Amino acid sequence: MLTFGLLKVVNPTIDGWFTVQIQQSHLPHLAIPMGKIGEIMTGLLFLLPRFRTWPERWEDRIVLLACSSLLLEMLVAIYVHLQPGVPPEVLPLGIKRPVIPLLVLLLDVIVAIPAWKNSQVTHAASARDVVASASVRSR
Repeated sequence: MLTFGLLKVVNPTIDGWFTVQIQQSHLPHLAIPMGKIGEIMTGLLFLLPRFRTWPERWEDRIVLLACSSLLLEMLVAIYVHLQPGVPPEVLPLGIKRPVIPLLVLLLDVIVAIPAWKNSQVTHAASARDVVASASVRSR
């Protein structure tokens, strides 16, 4: 995601394709810079836990935030692919059907499910620790 977002900023051809996609799908003009910033931020969120050691619960929360952002981006991408005014030549690999966004969405869910489960286990464990600590103090 980071690479695709950066390419839309630095590569005039890809930026032109992206602009046409947004314009022809009748999304607001603000969607152009927001899409670029969103992809860059999503990519950074996926990488953030790899560059710094975080408590496990925060790492899972960061990954879930990245997955949520990617989910939103892929829903917009599916919408764009399905718009009749968007020509196939400005879409990734020239494929009109939303195959690529659906595949990325599937991968997103595959990453999000373990992160969600880990965040729930960590949350339950920390809640037990708080209860145990309170009961020790009350004695």
